[in-house]
Amino acid sequence: MTPLIAALRDLLAGDHNADRVVPPTGFTARLTSFTAGAMAFLAVFALALSLASGRLANRWSSALAQRATIRISAPADQMAAQTAHVLDILKTTPGVASATALTDAEQRKLLEPWFGPNLPLDTLPVPRLIDIHETATGFDADGLKNRLAAEAPGAVLDDHTRWRRPLVAAADRLRFLGLISILLIGGATGAMITLAANAALAANAQVIRVLRLIGARDAYIARAFVRRFTLRALAGAAVGTVLGMLAMLLLPAADDAGGFLTGLGFQGVSWIIPLFIPPLAGVVSFAATRAAAFHTLRRLT
Repeated sequence: MTPLIAALRDLLAGDHNADRVVPPTGFTARLTSFTAGAMAFLAVFALALSLASGRLANRWSSALAQRATIRISAPADQMAAQTAHVLDILKTTPGVASATALTDAEQRKLLEPWFGPNLPLDTLPVPRLIDIHETATGFDADGLKNRLAAEAPGAVLDDHTRWRRPLVAAADRLRFLGLISILLIGGATGAMITLAANAALAANAQVIRVLRLIGARDAYIARAFVRRFTLRALAGAAVGTVLGMLAMLLLPAADDAGGFLTGLGFQGVSWIIPLFIPPLAGVVSFAATRAAAFHTLRRLT
């Protein structure tokens, strides 16, 4: 049996006599529990922000995928003819599944968030928009642009490519930043627990010397500190995770009108992900405390 497996077995089994080596309360106990809880709370928010950002970018990218828009600018008396001509061009364009000219009511609805209701489109030089749905293979954007330039100079094609690429890049970066944030939180947790374990070992230096005099081995002494600090971190992280998840429930639900600020919580099976934070905090605490304990015990010889 490897030393690591033996340590894990002892952690689960426990030893009442060894546990008495470590004081059950005090500054180090509160510091360990508070640090683990605070870091777990922040980890929940980092996860939620990363997942919500990815969902938003994916939703925007999917909404723009296989969609394109043509904007027609023409005098009012020529707008209908220009629109009909562009629709005829699109009917004969390979890769175009359907094309529909937006009505005044539909365009007014699109502009309402920026200009308010009851926008007088008939008195404003607002271009006519044509919504294009592509087939799975898509159409030749450059070829269509050239054809529109030759046959309908007032029509401009926007295939949304310049909108999709930044969104996909932003999603990838936000997921990466979320991972980096989790790693930093884990590292900070390990560092704080290591400091707390070192403080507890230093405070009990006389007790450790007495235990050695009566035959206690370093593995026995270290086991007590590892178990006590790991359980403290696990309990603190569990409380922090629960509080973080409850805080997520208080946030507004996802809403298209609200955009990013109403979709920060977890959705569906993603609620399971934060439940892995306490076990991970326990693993970090176990590794940090074990390394700190053996290092300090070697110095106390």
